[in-house]
Amino acid sequence: MSVLLIAGSPSERSRSAALLESVAQRLSQRGVYVERLLLRELSPQALLLADTAHRTVVRALDQVARATTVVICTPIYKAAYSGVLKVFLDLLPQTGFKGKTVLPLATGGSAHHMLALDYALRPVLQSLAPRLVLPGIYVTDVHINLLPEGAHTLSPDIGERIDDAVDALFAEGLRASKPPGLSLVSPLESVPTVPCSV
Repeated sequence: MSVLLIAGSPSERSRSAALLESVAQRLSQRGVYVERLLLRELSPQALLLADTAHRTVVRALDQVARATTVVICTPIYKAAYSGVLKVFLDLLPQTGFKGKTVLPLATGGSAHHMLALDYALRPVLQSLAPRLVLPGIYVTDVHINLLPEGAHTLSPDIGERIDDAVDALFAEGLRASKPPGLSLVSPLESVPTVPCSV
């Protein structure tokens, strides 16, 4: 299981990047291999001109192709996901997420834009033929506190939602990556219990 974290914010430091990092920390604690793709580091000209031969774009597309699981986080601007994420998703092949599990995350200034996750981003993700798109998480800015030196804190309720999402991501990622015919049940769990007295 390898997870690619795609940061869709054009800013160097943002609440959406902090939210994505909280997922990365939880996955790393489980021993999951995590890669990061910061879309703001790709060539702006290559993205806008759909130059799929540019070295930064080639490398990014290769990261997507190799990942078994993708987590995408974007800020919401004017009821839609970020423009830099839009142009990158447009560069992916029509089946760019085939066989992958995808977790969408978003941040915004108020709860008024929370439906953008389902009505704007999810249809685009579904069009890329993923195996599964997990329920997304929308977080308002007041629930993410950016601290000095790049640190951050999440409100307890958001932390719990991220925990649940990572649990689902981990379970689905394992299910998708297991060899055919291999059970995920441990040998001890598969042994029937027999009542006895002593």
